[in-house]
Amino acid sequence: MVLDQFASGLVFSSIIVLGSIGLSLVYSIANFANFAHGDTMTIGAYTSLVTFGVVGSLGGSVLGLPFGFFVALVAGIATAALVAVITEKFVYDGMDLDSIGLLIASIGLAFIYRALVQIGFGAQSTRYGIQSLRPIDALVPYGIRVTQHDVAIFVSAVVLVTGLHVLLQYSDLGRKMRAMADNPDLARISGIRTDRIKLWTWVIGAGLAGAGGAFLGLYSQLTPRMGFNLLLLIFAAVILGGIGSVYGAMLGGFLIGMINQLTPLLSELGALLPLVPDAWGIPIGIEYANAIAFLIMVIVLLFRPNGIAGEAS
Repeated sequence: MVLDQFASGLVFSSIIVLGSIGLSLVYSIANFANFAHGDTMTIGAYTSLVTFGVVGSLGGSVLGLPFGFFVALVAGIATAALVAVITEKFVYDGMDLDSIGLLIASIGLAFIYRALVQIGFGAQSTRYGIQSLRPIDALVPYGIRVTQHDVAIFVSAVVLVTGLHVLLQYSDLGRKMRAMADNPDLARISGIRTDRIKLWTWVIGAGLAGAGGAFLGLYSQLTPRMGFNLLLLIFAAVILGGIGSVYGAMLGGFLIGMINQLTPLLSELGALLPLVPDAWGIPIGIEYANAIAFLIMVIVLLFRPNGIAGEAS
């Protein structure tokens, strides 16, 4: 039971981390909380759905997933990035607003994105046309019931996060992004083309969100509200890790995702802890997972207001 919940937590955390990184990147450089970020994930998911319907017959498979799914994943990433760039150039960039005004504008855009998806695909849930797999036989004796699809989500997320780390630490673009996040005015007078860096930030952040949305659709199902329903958890992860810290968002996303999936174990504390009576436990299920995650976030912030990886004030 514990190992199974832990494995599920790793898969779910992978999705939260991809969403959290994108939100934190945009906040650190564009300097506002983008409430349309969750619906950007939805755009990536539905683009992947449409693309997979066209290319799903491509031969071969990777980690139990048809090769066509990865083609659809790239299409979802590209479309989410394109929508974000268009929105930045034609909406946000033309608004003479402070960070609060941009936040409110992003809420309106989130409703527009969601409405367009619902007009195109309806309000009902749907799934990719991918056959469900049995749990991996070698792990079943240990009580772990994960499929190759779950492994594919985790491995793909690790590859994307590793690629982002390499980009931020070892590329010229990454160094300019970090410089702009630290001090945009100094970056501007140093000759860095901040407008171009901001666009690249939207491309990377929204692209990761699109990937997270595609994996979320594979993990559960696709609905027009799927990204919005995950948005509060993503915000919790960003705040817990430290607002504006990309690596804090990774850590926060991992913790929030694990807490979410491990919550049902609280009802079995007596069986898990040797010093706790067998009959003792907190009678809650997965439906309380979000509340527990937010409670832990609040407790952490009471003692470290800037988040786990945020700079001390």
